[in-house]
Amino acid sequence: MTSTLSRPLPASTVEIPAPSGVAALPVRRATRTAPKAPAPHIATAGLQLSTKAAALVLRTARVSGPVFRDDAAAATGLSISTVNRQVSALLKVGVIRERADLTPPGAVGRPRVPFEINTAGFLTVGIHIGYKSTSITTHDLMHRVVGAIAIPTPQDGTPEEVVASIGASARRFADRWVGKRLLWAGVAMGGRVVDGGEVDHPRLGWTGVPVGRIIAESVGLPVSVASHVEAMAAAELVVNNPAEQNQNFLYFYARETAGIAFSVDGTVHTPAAGPPTIGHFPTGATRLLDPESTGRLEETVSDSGILEAAAAAGLDVTSIDELRAAARTGDAVAHDILVERAEVLGRTVALISDIFNPDHVILGGQAFTDYPEALPSVSKALRATSVATQRDVRVARSAITVQQKAAGAVALDAIYADPLEALSHTL
Repeated sequence: MTSTLSRPLPASTVEIPAPSGVAALPVRRATRTAPKAPAPHIATAGLQLSTKAAALVLRTARVSGPVFRDDAAAATGLSISTVNRQVSALLKVGVIRERADLTPPGAVGRPRVPFEINTAGFLTVGIHIGYKSTSITTHDLMHRVVGAIAIPTPQDGTPEEVVASIGASARRFADRWVGKRLLWAGVAMGGRVVDGGEVDHPRLGWTGVPVGRIIAESVGLPVSVASHVEAMAAAELVVNNPAEQNQNFLYFYARETAGIAFSVDGTVHTPAAGPPTIGHFPTGATRLLDPESTGRLEETVSDSGILEAAAAAGLDVTSIDELRAAARTGDAVAHDILVERAEVLGRTVALISDIFNPDHVILGGQAFTDYPEALPSVSKALRATSVATQRDVRVARSAITVQQKAAGAVALDAIYADPLEALSHTL
């Protein structure tokens, strides 16, 4: 049944009795309207390790929990009184929980009761909008993927209609988790993200598309939005060993698009002009790749570019997975195409790494992870090109779930940065 307070009440006219001999006076009642729904909260993800006290305590619970309060104080550098206040506040909103079952025998008082992240009651929703495929995921407060689906990125309709369709799919997927409280949604995608969650995506032909607002209205949650390669770098930052958080790393991504992000001292650098573009980088001469001789990186090493090279070489494959399968079953041409892709990527990684000179280089995206047989060719080309002799290069921890982890990092960004403030928008 619909409450009368949930819809406007029409104005009506009533008669107020008048003194004897005086005509009744018609008085118009004031119209009551439903309270206006608050505007959805939309944020541009900060993608950094926060230094706020509540964030430090929450991160300690995530990284080291179950943890005692005095150990949390030592790990964060906060005073024990500050830790006690933050633990009490985080317990009140429910994002951490105490583990009385782990209290040492003979211990007295709550400070000897360890606490940990509450993974039971809360979820966030991550959306990675790709050029051809969109992934929708749910994540617990440990940044673990709880559930995931992939849908084709809609190709018909206006950009706003495409985003609304994705938002509706995300809402239906999130509704599967009955009994869980949804806290936040995060969107990661290519292009440039500006304040308010608007996105310019040249490859999709989008300009000023209000992605954040549309997703917030669709899923009914606060939303953060970020460029996807920067979000992937943030995902690596979330899972990195805390001892490495003060070091810097270059994140290099390749699949259908190619991009880079740079992290310094626990913050993923987000240029005001948008993420760095490397799709136009020159590749040099190629044997099997780039049959149209564009000489540009993205056309040469993208999944679409690889399939064009396969077609030009006479291979009967219709997907990148079929090409990899052919290579693994003895097709020398398929294998050579994938190896040449690895060589081009290795040279490009070397040149960009020499410019930034990071402590670490992290390789992410299915161009690296889905055909590991070619990784030695990446390494060989990188060593042959770079002037650095001891470059630390590693494959992303998230590997095949890189898009999911990126979306999760954005969905958790506000909660990890300032949990008490973030949850004030969801209560």
